[in-house]
Amino acid sequence: MSASLLSSFGNMLSDHLHSTLYETLKFLFLILVTAIEAFLIHQRFKPICHFFYFTCLAIILLLQFYLSKPSVTYLVDFSCYKPPCFCRVPFSSFLENSSLVETFDSESMAFMSKVLTCSGQSEETYLPPALQYIPPKTNQQESIKEAQMVLFPVIENLLSKVQISPQDIDILIINCSGFCPSPSLSSIIINKYSMKSDIKNFNLSGMGCSASALAIDMAQALLKTQKDSDALVLSTEILSTGWYSGNEKPKLLLNCLFRMGSVAVLLTNKKQAKRSSKYKVVRTVRTNKAFDDKAYNSGMREEDSNGKLGVTLNRDLLQIAGETLRANITILGFKILPFRELFWLGVSVIKKGFIKNSCDVYVPNFKAAVQHFCLPVSGRPVIREIAKNLKLGERDIEAALMTLHRFGNQSSSSLWYELAYMEAKERVKKGDRVWLIGAGTGSKCGSVVLQCLRPIVGESNKGPWAGCVEEYPVMNS
Repeated sequence: MSASLLSSFGNMLSDHLHSTLYETLKFLFLILVTAIEAFLIHQRFKPICHFFYFTCLAIILLLQFYLSKPSVTYLVDFSCYKPPCFCRVPFSSFLENSSLVETFDSESMAFMSKVLTCSGQSEETYLPPALQYIPPKTNQQESIKEAQMVLFPVIENLLSKVQISPQDIDILIINCSGFCPSPSLSSIIINKYSMKSDIKNFNLSGMGCSASALAIDMAQALLKTQKDSDALVLSTEILSTGWYSGNEKPKLLLNCLFRMGSVAVLLTNKKQAKRSSKYKVVRTVRTNKAFDDKAYNSGMREEDSNGKLGVTLNRDLLQIAGETLRANITILGFKILPFRELFWLGVSVIKKGFIKNSCDVYVPNFKAAVQHFCLPVSGRPVIREIAKNLKLGERDIEAALMTLHRFGNQSSSSLWYELAYMEAKERVKKGDRVWLIGAGTGSKCGSVVLQCLRPIVGESNKGPWAGCVEEYPVMNS
């Protein structure tokens, strides 16, 4: 771990030195320009020489400014899916239906009941219709119906809000971890909305709860290479394919914890979109520990001893996720934190690597750089542990806890329900920064830092929190 931290610190230090060298060269260039002009004045050159000199200088500076100006990615808007009331599944209904499925024994039923009680979810979460049959329908046709149910409404709602046509989309990215049909989900969307023939479409599968943050990073990278383009990012999880009908406890967790959800996000690099966009993307950071066998095997989809498919979540998953998250936080910290926090972080990293290997790395005050936090919604203990490690207060984790309570764990799309909660509460102000953290099996972690570009008001009457945001926060969540 210390070697990883030292490597990250070395990379960040190298970037800082390059930036410092660049600023020094600019300062020296300014001195040179001043010296040349002083020389021209001293030698009493004609005014036309001064004019020619400053004209050439202005052209050079304008070219340098134009060529070095980085591309800005704007997040125009996003839309979260709110399932219909008939998909709501109280604990009693879930347990009653599960008890009627002959594959679950009494021990499995008791285990699922305990998990639900301790999950931090309310009685208002949703499951797709396919999982409310007895026995649940987990075939390909039902999974495609579920995909259409959660994706089509958010696409149409988002495009209606931003007033653009499906034919205007240049890049389409869909992430869904467990369901990967052929034709792909992106092809289903392109066919449904008759999108243009040269659209760049991508499907991300098997990326877990980190996939939405990784998709934003991917969209930003693509927008840097394609001018004046719009990118549509869709994040969801199809639950009917992930249902486990066996009796191995590590595989039963997903039946209890994951619930319906999806989001559509529109990104663009068009300059004219700055006025209408809600946010701009400030930073993205990705970290991956799949090279480590322990991390790789911490969460895996596999068959049980009876040949029934399910996702195994091993006991060391939280430890692995914590290590991956810490590595991601360290890298991001060097990119966004003020100098004072960077100084103490750098000192602690060096101390851990060279002086006292057992000491803890200094946890900087991220609230000096970020005002709002969207955390992985993997359960109350996970949320509170992340909060403890980042020195966050109750208000900082309120959005995560309330999203878990109202909607459950919606995999990669949960981050956007948290952001929607903060918008509905009108807490995100112009200039504020929002940090979205996604952590998934593999083990992977993705961070996205957004900066609010305009006042965001009136969201309490629309979106997933419409009609219920006034009831939150609730106690004991």
